[in-house]
Amino acid sequence: MVTGRAAAALASIALAAACATARNTGSGPDKRPEPAYDWKLPPGFPVPGVPADNPMTPEKVELGRRLFHDPRLSGPGTLACAGCHRPELAYTDGRPRAVGVAGDLHPRSAMSLANVAYNATLGWDDPGLTRLEDQVAVPLFNTHPVEMGLAGREAEVLERLGRDRRYARAFRRAFPEDERPISLGNVARALASFERTLISGDSPFDRWSRRAEAGALGADARAGARLFFSQRLACFRCHSGFNLSGPVDDEGAEPQAPRFHNTGLYDVDGRGGYPPPDTGVHRVTGRDEDVGAFRAPTLRNVALTAPYMHDGSIPTLEAVIEHYAAGGRAGWPAGEATRRDPLVAGFELTAEERSQLVAFLHALTDDGFLRRARKRAAD
Repeated sequence: MVTGRAAAALASIALAAACATARNTGSGPDKRPEPAYDWKLPPGFPVPGVPADNPMTPEKVELGRRLFHDPRLSGPGTLACAGCHRPELAYTDGRPRAVGVAGDLHPRSAMSLANVAYNATLGWDDPGLTRLEDQVAVPLFNTHPVEMGLAGREAEVLERLGRDRRYARAFRRAFPEDERPISLGNVARALASFERTLISGDSPFDRWSRRAEAGALGADARAGARLFFSQRLACFRCHSGFNLSGPVDDEGAEPQAPRFHNTGLYDVDGRGGYPPPDTGVHRVTGRDEDVGAFRAPTLRNVALTAPYMHDGSIPTLEAVIEHYAAGGRAGWPAGEATRRDPLVAGFELTAEERSQLVAFLHALTDDGFLRRARKRAAD
């Protein structure tokens, strides 16, 4: 949920985008259609959905890449987006909970940005946050807690960027029809464009399952894949589809209802309640049935994104498997009336099967994606 300064900034960004759309989608004879963007997608991956008011261009992607890795985008000029979304950790930060530019501890962990272009909703627990252009306002302008610390320093940061001749040229190239291209709206549009290109789909599991490369996956990982997609464990029921996540959004897809799950991580009231103020979707809706409901993140590159869960409270993949095998921390009997998702019902695994499941999860690491991420940060 976006509040306070972030809400005002989001409205400003939306207005700027609307103005840009009016300029860029005219119907006169001189209007040329936007060329198709070359996504370079993995085999079998759909084209991500892109809003009409922010078509993809190489110039916007390159500008967004530079902004993403530049600490000057933060209020005091000391923290880049990449500080909490580190390329070498699949765009997470290795902390249980993110830390803002002023040292404020965020209530949730920094989610991976791998395949964020496909997410039907963004963040851990906000059903209404569906556009990357809107999501970037949250870390930039939040004040409770402070993340990037841009609130109240907007003009200072824009001036800081404008003094850099390379940025002045990059903004003009990315937004050639804007009279004043260096703006918060265009910062948001460029960052969103870059983030849509962070696509991961070339792990050993992909090469084995999509390209029929028999040697891409070892025997233990193959056995772990069978366990993951079995009805006995039913892991695939929450981490589904090509992205191993919840509902996805792509260019030709019908809109899907967001899905959130109470995984039995806490039980402060005997019914699966979570400690406030971080109460999941309930934080946004206020509905009792939404207590403890969080989005299922992608499992791609999951071996690199520890610690796990929305608050980083489970340190290892082995401990995550133990949590789900027990049916949540409370270990409720099947059928007991709690807010826990019925899919989190528990299961039995041998020691060998646990090792096999971990081997499968490690086989979701995409080394090519990580190499590209490191190169993008260094360029």
